[in-house]
Amino acid sequence: MDTKNISVPSRAQSRLPGKNHPHAQPHSGVVHDNARHNENFTVIGNHLIQHEELSLLAIGLACYIQSVRQGTSVDIKTLADRFPEGPTRIAAALRELEAHGYLRRTHERTPSGRIVTRTVSCNKPGHRTTSADTLHRPARRLDPDKPPPRKRLPAVPRPSFTSPALLQAAVDVLADLRRQDPRLLLSATDAEHLAPGVAAWLERDLTPTSVGHALTENLPPEPLIRPAAFLAHRLAAQLPPPPPPAPKPRHPFQTCDGCDRPFRAPAPGRCRDCRSGRRKAA
Repeated sequence: MDTKNISVPSRAQSRLPGKNHPHAQPHSGVVHDNARHNENFTVIGNHLIQHEELSLLAIGLACYIQSVRQGTSVDIKTLADRFPEGPTRIAAALRELEAHGYLRRTHERTPSGRIVTRTVSCNKPGHRTTSADTLHRPARRLDPDKPPPRKRLPAVPRPSFTSPALLQAAVDVLADLRRQDPRLLLSATDAEHLAPGVAAWLERDLTPTSVGHALTENLPPEPLIRPAAFLAHRLAAQLPPPPPPAPKPRHPFQTCDGCDRPFRAPAPGRCRDCRSGRRKAA
């Protein structure tokens, strides 16, 4: 009788199954009323949301950064404009995330020489899908003797027939634009690219003054970063249609030298019937 039966339960189980279920509603604390998300959601690990060392601001900031689209600006100024917390608290929260591996920030130099900050959000610290060599690869240095590469200008219309005189007239129109607006100062390379587009306008019976007016009216008030690209867009988007065919000339009345009948002709002479001999046969 002194042997203890270890198979006997320590306490009686309730006959109500809900009380023995691990997901039953508790007597206190939070109760979850969840719905399954099928769209517009972000998967975030509990290791971040329930982190024991991160502040609540850092956790919320990390959740926001992980939820935005790739390429969204997440610098201190942008975040301070987005949220009520000031830049000092946001900067401290970003340092927290950086210290715990949820954020990586590196400084890189662009080909133009500008220093930019690259921010990488890590939803699982220690796991990298991007090669470290790619992130920290130094920017390619350009030859200081060579000018930076130029961006390609948009295509412009082409005239049906080009001649040196027509292209020179087009270049003169482009060179005169800076007199109407100093922002339209063009380089010789830009003028060479845009000249066929202006020539296409001139061959459609437009005067150089009309073309210059069409290119300079209703200019935006802000500075023109690439005036040549702006003009190329206008030359293509506002190209007028070809002019209608010229009507046939209407000759004046003449008196036939053979039959005195009036007929239209550019000069005096005989009418068509007299020339063909039909009048004499009649």
